Amino acid sequence: MIKNARYVIAVPDLERSAAFYRDMLGFTVHEIGNAGWRFFVKDHCFIMAGECRDAMPVADTGDHSYFAYLDVDDVDALHAELSAKGVELVKPLRSEVWGQREFGIRTVDGHRIMFGSPVAA
Repeated sequence: MIKNARYVIAVPDLERSAAFYRDMLGFTVHEIGNAGWRFFVKDHCFIMAGECRDAMPVADTGDHSYFAYLDVDDVDALHAELSAKGVELVKPLRSEVWGQREFGIRTVDGHRIMFGSPVAA
């Protein structure tokens, strides 16, 4: 049985990434006693970010995939909140034929995250 999912990402500037996840997305940033790592936590989402200054840029991987799809209670409210903060949107908010209302963002490091909620019946 899978109890939860955790994500691990490489970022070129850990402090900049921590500020983005905290200030723009509302995550809590946890220090872990290792200067090269931070944990970003919000509700049931846990992201481990490691500073890798020489990591391949996300765009060099084809820039076509999302590292996370996060189900949220109110995707419309979250979209309005993140838009007001100036978060870069890469997929517009819309209801999809598969029953999800969703949108996508790009983080300060180029990682892409989708947010969605079931379409109201």
